[in-house]
Amino acid sequence: MSLTARYLEENGIPTVLIANARDIVEYCGVARMLFVDYPLGNPCGRPFEIEEQRQIFDLALDLLADATEPRSTVVAPQKWPGGDDWKRLIFSEEQPFLDENAHNDWLKAKQRYKDLKEEGKV
Repeated sequence: MSLTARYLEENGIPTVLIANARDIVEYCGVARMLFVDYPLGNPCGRPFEIEEQRQIFDLALDLLADATEPRSTVVAPQKWPGGDDWKRLIFSEEQPFLDENAHNDWLKAKQRYKDLKEEGKV
């Protein structure tokens, strides 16, 4: 996405990246980035947390409107509800994100999304 954003910027289309991997995205030199300090895959907030997702999107729009210099990064104030322990666990042997419970949780979330889609809510 970083390279796509740079291409769009070079052709006159302003962009804001909402990202979790701050070091990688800043290294790519994007014009504007909203950094959300959440586990990878959650840049726009937690699944089904619509109000949180709206807040993050509003921050991105504010950055688009208010950035005054290139390579601007804003840190979102949201905090992952379980604390920062995920930062330690994601690079550990434990990797709780890959266990059977995590897979079952993913399947439940996938079904919830399908149900919401059928109801016309997403």
